[in-house]
Amino acid sequence: MLKSECEEIKSQLLSISGVNPKKCMVCGKCSATCPNYDAMEYHPHQFVQMVENGEIEKLLESKSIYACLSCFACLERCPRQVEPAKLIEAVRMVVERKRGPQHLTPEAVAEMSQLDAELPQQAIVSAFRKYRK
Repeated sequence: MLKSECEEIKSQLLSISGVNPKKCMVCGKCSATCPNYDAMEYHPHQFVQMVENGEIEKLLESKSIYACLSCFACLERCPRQVEPAKLIEAVRMVVERKRGPQHLTPEAVAEMSQLDAELPQQAIVSAFRKYRK
């Protein structure tokens, strides 16, 4: 990815999230309180630092953006109110926008729902709301 592309995506992320990553003092309190810490490749404080340092390509390819529970526990513990969860959600939105509208088809849902017999119908409806425009 070109440096200009990374800078453009970084400005999109900052605009979407409203987060100022320069406020982060890398204390790690956000990561320490994250209930899904073990499932994440990059932790909340790392997301903030990676955006600040322009390491955007790694974030766009990371599965950690889907591991974030958006519970905002990280925000509650942050002494500087940096809001890493909003930044993670912004990365997720950029990735989904790149995929394009309607990348989840009704046929794909039937295949996916067989992965877990306990999948609630609300999850299917939520998937259509989130991944279809």
